Amino acid sequence: MLELYHHGSSACAAKVRFALAEKHLQWTSHYVDILAGEQFKPEFLAVNPKAVVPVLVHEGQIITESTIICEYADEAFPDSPIYPKSALERARTRLWTKAVDEELHPACSAITYVVSHRHTLLRNGVGSFEEFLSKGAKEGAAARSLKWQYIQHGIAAPGAAEKIRLYDDYLRRMESALKVNTWLVGSSFSMADIAMAPYVNRLAALSMHGMWTGGRLTHVEEWFSRIQARPSFHAGFIEWMPSQLSEEMRANGVRSWPEIKALLGL
Repeated sequence: MLELYHHGSSACAAKVRFALAEKHLQWTSHYVDILAGEQFKPEFLAVNPKAVVPVLVHEGQIITESTIICEYADEAFPDSPIYPKSALERARTRLWTKAVDEELHPACSAITYVVSHRHTLLRNGVGSFEEFLSKGAKEGAAARSLKWQYIQHGIAAPGAAEKIRLYDDYLRRMESALKVNTWLVGSSFSMADIAMAPYVNRLAALSMHGMWTGGRLTHVEEWFSRIQARPSFHAGFIEWMPSQLSEEMRANGVRSWPEIKALLGL
């Protein structure tokens, strides 16, 4: 039996849900409300001391880190493989998953705070820095301090603009790859597409479609339409997303888009 600890707004959790749906694997849900701080409860820390989702449990064995979970699922359940057969295409797939883990995921956190979360938090009252720091003490002072900068200064926060430009650069890399192939690695859908999908979908959820639509990155636009058309898309992305959060992100994104558009020179 597979058990998955996850949250609806987590890009990493969406990646795993998408992969499991593509492999037609059934799993038992353990929903961890990370927005309410449930990841810091002792019972979840016993499962993952790093206090992050997703976590997969298979026959009592705990597997953490979203990319590793996807690799494990593909090896443990060989039917409907999500990694290519050839060694070369598997290597190219892992270049995409490595880039996501090391660069794009931190950029995703930055753009989510700058574009959306800051507006919600400022509207609701974020309090003093000391109060903000204390509420997420187990997250680490450095991470909380960075988020505080994003909340207070938005796109002007140290490093925020660079993260957004990095995101845009990855969309351009996708465009180059998709000019040659239907999918990111070769002609078949693979883990490379699964890895990138949550991060393009996050932009869409933040009303940032203009980063690829309107003739700017036509191959990315077509790719994302194919992603959304897959039967697994709803199970991976839509089914578990809190509706109120989804609406807040959409509305905040509309508000932020002119600033992002100007930054990117669109």
